[in-house]
Amino acid sequence: MKRTALAAALAAASLFTGGAQAALFEDDEARRAILELRQRVEQQRLTLSDELRRSNDENASLRRSLLELQNQIEGLRAELARLRGNDESLARDVADLQRRQKDIAQGVDERLRKFEPVQVTVDGREFAADPAEQRDFEGALAAFRKGEFPAAQAAFTEFLKKYPGSGYKPTALFWLGNAQYANRDYRGAIANFRALLQQSPDHPRAPEAVLSIANCQIELKDSASARRTLDDLVKAYPQSEAASAARERLARLR
Repeated sequence: MKRTALAAALAAASLFTGGAQAALFEDDEARRAILELRQRVEQQRLTLSDELRRSNDENASLRRSLLELQNQIEGLRAELARLRGNDESLARDVADLQRRQKDIAQGVDERLRKFEPVQVTVDGREFAADPAEQRDFEGALAAFRKGEFPAAQAAFTEFLKKYPGSGYKPTALFWLGNAQYANRDYRGAIANFRALLQQSPDHPRAPEAVLSIANCQIELKDSASARRTLDDLVKAYPQSEAASAARERLARLR
């Protein structure tokens, strides 16, 4: 009976000791597993922390690069705007220069035209005359047509002195003689009408010049000279209107 109880006690102790050992073994394994897990987690945390730091550094570097690129873009935009402004300014300068050159060229052309001879036709005759010469002749003739005979006489006299070889000369002599006739300078008129006839006996105004000489002689009470002049007119220019007027005056003088 005692041996049985002892055996049972030993068996129970054995079971308790084995169970304790088993439990102790299981706790060590669990701790090692936990420690290994913690180490892996820490290692992963450290790895993620390094990766996050590198990522943050890379992001910061990228942001700096983007900022530098943006600054470069803004600088290029500013330079492009400046160049465009320079181009526009240069274009305006070129346009202004071209306009000034055009104005200068036109001014030169206009000044040259003031001195270039022009073709004119007076009393059926065409010739070249300087613009100033044309202007002076037309001014003298305008004075005559307005009845300003003293001014016309002075203007034609000055014209003939200023342009002695002018194509206007025969016509200027004719109108000068008429201005003198209007001013009762009959002898002066006769001299200029004769100068016209001597220079251009075939001039379209020649018959009128001869008739005007006769009129001056009549005013001077020189009827004999007037008759001879009228006879010469009829013989020299028989088909002219002046010849018809000369025949009528001859009939009155005889």
